[in-house]
This record gives sequence, structure tokens and C-alpha cells, in this order.
Amino acid sequence: MKKLINNPRHVLREMLEGFVDLHPGLALLEEEAVVVRAELPVPASRPVALLSGGGSGHEPAHAGYVGPGMLTAAVAGDVFTSPSTDAVLAGIRAAAGPAGAVLVVKNYTGDRLNFGLAAELAHDEGIPVEIVVVADDVALRDTVEAARRRGIAGTVLIHKLAGAAIAAGKPLAEVAEIARAAAADLGSMGVALGACTVPTAGKPGFALGDNEIELGLGIHGEAGVRRGPMQPADTLVAEMLDAIVSDRSLGRGDRVALLVNGLGATPPLELSIVARAALTDLAARGIVVERAWAGNFLTALDMPGCSLSLLRLDDARLALLDAAASAPAWPGGGRIGPKRRIAAPVPAPTAEVVVIPSPLADALKVAGLAVAGAFEKAEPHLTDLDSRAGDGDLGASMVRAAEAIRALPGTAWATPAVALKSVGDALRRAIGGSSGPFYATALLRASRRLSGVATPTPAAWGEAFTTAVQAIADLGGAKPGDRTMLDALHPAAEAFAAAVAGGKSPAEAWAACVAAAMAGTDATARMRPRLGRASYLGDRAIGVPDAGAAAVLVWLQALKPIIR
Repeated sequence: MKKLINNPRHVLREMLEGFVDLHPGLALLEEEAVVVRAELPVPASRPVALLSGGGSGHEPAHAGYVGPGMLTAAVAGDVFTSPSTDAVLAGIRAAAGPAGAVLVVKNYTGDRLNFGLAAELAHDEGIPVEIVVVADDVALRDTVEAARRRGIAGTVLIHKLAGAAIAAGKPLAEVAEIARAAAADLGSMGVALGACTVPTAGKPGFALGDNEIELGLGIHGEAGVRRGPMQPADTLVAEMLDAIVSDRSLGRGDRVALLVNGLGATPPLELSIVARAALTDLAARGIVVERAWAGNFLTALDMPGCSLSLLRLDDARLALLDAAASAPAWPGGGRIGPKRRIAAPVPAPTAEVVVIPSPLADALKVAGLAVAGAFEKAEPHLTDLDSRAGDGDLGASMVRAAEAIRALPGTAWATPAVALKSVGDALRRAIGGSSGPFYATALLRASRRLSGVATPTPAAWGEAFTTAVQAIADLGGAKPGDRTMLDALHPAAEAFAAAVAGGKSPAEAWAACVAAAMAGTDATARMRPRLGRASYLGDRAIGVPDAGAAAVLVWLQALKPIIR
């Protein structure tokens, strides 16, 4: 187990101390794991207090929602363990006055027992308390009765509604009723792509195969309702929404708030894809999404996966969601505007130039398609090389290059200059990262060198090749010996030009070119990288040929049978 902790038994206190130190509006009780607003009025002047909590490991819940417009205090237990009755009672005493307190409790036995007993004890001390239980996990609809469902991420929306109601001056009973009614109109469901690791356990709570997922999981590292095969994000979202929409009897014209919640190890990239799928799916059902958020709201340590929550809205609830709140983890906003898709600017049209095809047109297309096929075949090799000294995307980039070349129209191969420019333009659009700009610039300059030449001589091809290589050096600032694609390109261009100047045939000159590129590529395995992402690895990159140089060798070799 690798975690940035000290003693596993001390993670709760150290986590809370660090969190409170970062947020000046919060304070931590000395003897209990309770976070409260730092400057509350004296008890007699306090409005209704709003408290929630539970086991740790769900960060930013629950302390992240302490602040004006949301919670007055949050009570934390050890990881995935309910806080004690005494801790909850200490929180009530620290946060509430005669106006009373609302406790928002997720529907787990330990939480209900400890918050419930603390409420009884607080009542004996003269503090009126109302309890709101959230049981939003619709995945359990066929497993247990509704009253026994778990409370999961949708609980955060109940914090927001109740906190806004308190800020609006509503009394205890009305705040509790608003929260209970909303909890009854709330549904959530989650999916896990893997397990989480509790610090004190030191190993994942369950094991999944490479192509397995858990559907309908809770938030404490437990397995889901059922295990199934991995599916595309759109399919998983549709399955979760089917369950929520059916269980909550949502239909065309209903208004909802959507919460896309990460479980701790899901990157924002994936959560945005899930949000896109959810918004598209709900629109197709005729359900109106008034507000939506995506991010980590109530997690399960380092679990990969997400949950979706839908809350039925009316004007009153919408106003409470929109009310100001400044808790550290509440993102605010959430407004859904009209979809905005605008066309990218296009250059002004130029006069069409009629290009007379060169005698080389067919051969140029054959050459281009040969390069495309070689890139596709080399994908695993290039991916492996790039993964060992880079980010692993070169193989996929070269496949996109191949697709772009195959998609070129017949007119793109009319002359050498047209073909080089067309391929350069296609690669510029198809390949991200550094390869796209390098190849596009090189091909553009080579195209200029051959402009107006229908059948270039071998020497002219050599000059164009040398011009292209220099363009890459100019753009990237590299030189031979820096362990880049130039370590294959530079010797290749020199060998071709020298062979042509020495009277060799084009085929013989190209064979010399390929041999020089092969030697240059092999030499990169012994070089310390000075530029590019591999330079971050220093000596650790030694022993593996440069992927960019290897890609150069792929297309040079692909042209060898064609050049005669």
C-alpha cells in the first residue's frame, strides 16, 4: 500500500487539521473530530444549526460543506466508520442554540444510531433536534425495502437545500420538512471500475477482473449489487439513469438537478464524458435538467468510478439551490445554458487553381497509401517504445495519420508539391502533440521547394528532403545527438543526397537513406535525451530507441519498394 499518510490510526485528526488550516472560516474542536464555522454568534442568537457527517474517506464530504449557506458543523468518524455519539453531541453543542438543529444522516445503521442517540441527549439539554435521513441509493430497489436503502452522494444536495432554507430564516420544523421532502424526491446510483484501499486494511476491499465493473455500489468500499462487463460510458450512464428515472417516477417535462459525482480516482476527463452522456440521455427522455454539477462531492477514498444523482425540482427548490453558499467544496453555479456549437473560422476563399496531374500522380498515391499501411502495422511497436520513454500516444497518432492519408481525395496526389502539401495539411489536423506540427512544417517547406515541378529529378527530391529536415530542426530547436526524430532524418537526408550526387540510382540512394536512418535510430538507444518528454527521464531513457526516430524509419522503409 502506497499512501501519503503517517500512522494509519492518525489519518482522521491529521486530515481535519490540514483541512481546517487551509480554510480560515472553519475551526476544529480540540477533543472531538468536529469541524464548525469559526465565528458563530452566541448560542442565544444562533439560527437553526445544520449538521451532517459520517465516516471519513468521503472527502470533500463532510467538512467541505461547512460554511455560510450550508452546514454549520460536520462530525467525522474514522475511515468508513460512524462518528461516536459523544462526537455528534459535541457538534450539536458547538453549533446549535435554542433554535435547534437539523441532523442530515445517511441511511447507515451506525450513523442512524449515533446521530439518533445524540439527538435524544441534546433534547434533554434543551436543544430541539430534527433528524432527516437520506436513503437515495436506487440500486437497492429490488434488494431491500425503501426505508433501508443507503444514503450516498445525493446527500450533498440535501445539505444545500437545508442550508439555504436556514439562511432564509426558516424555523426548525420547516427546514426539516423541506429536507425530508427533497430526500424523498432524490435518487442516486453508482458504478465502480475498481475497489478502494482503506489505510488500516492496506489492500483493496474486493477484486475485479480487467473487464469487470460493479454496479450499484455503496460508498464504503463494499461491492455493488451486481458485477458485469465493462461497457462504454454512454451505456453505463443509460443503465444508471434507467434505474433512477424509473424508481423516482420521472417523466417528460419533469425538472431535475443532476449531480455527477466522482468516487475519488476518476479524472475530470471521464466525469465530463459521463456528464455529457447524462445530459444527452435526459434530454432524449424529455427531462429538463435545470442545474448540473460534475466533480468529486462525496467519494470513497481512491475508488475509480462515479455516481449519478437526480433531484426533482420545482421553483422553490431551484431558488434554494441557487441561493448563495460559500462552503469550501460547494462549486455554486450549475446553470445549464443552451448548447453552443459554433463553426470554426475558415479562411477566405481563394481563386480555384486548375492543377494538371503530373505523370507521377498514381505513384504518389501508391506511396502515400504504403506509408499509411506501414503506420497502421507499426502501431503496437511505436506505442511500446513511446510508453517506455514518453506518454505512449505515438502509435495512436500515427494511426490517425494513416487514416488522414487514406481520406485524401484523388486530386491531392496530382503533383509532388500538391501531394506534399495535402499530406502536411492532413497530418496537421489529424495529429496532436509534437509530431503533427513537425511533419506538417516539413512537408509544407518541401512542397514549396518542388512547386511547379511536375517530375522532380533525384537531386531535386534530395534538396526537398534536406529542406524538410531543416524545417523540423528550425521549429523544434533540436540537432543530431539530442535523441529525437532528427537522429534518423538528418543522416537519412544526407545519405540520400550523397548517393544521388555520386551517381547512384534512386533505388540505391534510397537504400542508403534507409540504412542511415536505421543506424541513427539504433544510436538513439545509447543517447541521453536532451529535448522532448523523454528528457525528463534522463539516463532512465537509455536503452530504448527514440520512438519519433523509429516512426521515421517506418515510413522510410515503406517507400523503399516503391522508389525505382
